[in-house]
Amino acid sequence: MAALLIPRRNRGMRTRLGCLSHKSDSYNDFTAILPDKPNRALKRLSTEEATRWADSFDVLLSHKYGLAAFRAFLKTEFSEENLEFWLACEDFKKTRSAAKLASKAQRIFEEFIDVQAPREVNIDFQTRELTRRNVQEPSLSCFDQAQGKVYSLMEKDSYPRFLRSKIYTDLLSQTQRRLS
Repeated sequence: MAALLIPRRNRGMRTRLGCLSHKSDSYNDFTAILPDKPNRALKRLSTEEATRWADSFDVLLSHKYGLAAFRAFLKTEFSEENLEFWLACEDFKKTRSAAKLASKAQRIFEEFIDVQAPREVNIDFQTRELTRRNVQEPSLSCFDQAQGKVYSLMEKDSYPRFLRSKIYTDLLSQTQRRLS
């Protein structure tokens, strides 16, 4: 009897693992990725704007809807922590209060840099250690090297895949169809 239960359990586990490992790259409903009022947002997004996202990674990141679409894509790849870390660093650089600087630096370090961080970014040991030392006496530039590494990783790896992704091509198609 026990021998019969094991294969069933394994089959169920394989099915569950298969569902978890399947990465959907398609979005038919873009309301999930667009901030604010999604239906109006999609109507406002022009094909020209969405096409410009392919000009450079900076153009994509500087556009509200481009950022949202890229975030949605990274979620399908289970790597949205990279973008979240980069955004947290951008926000950190705007900190003007010395009292808040230390607590914000510690929070970012614990969330993204520390070895067992819940949303640990993929950086090398030397960068991690340099950042650890920098956070001991935080300045507005204490995450610069780590942020640069993560930015470069996204620009060279995730961004080209995003431009080839079904999320992006479907979004472009939807904006073009609206014109016809």
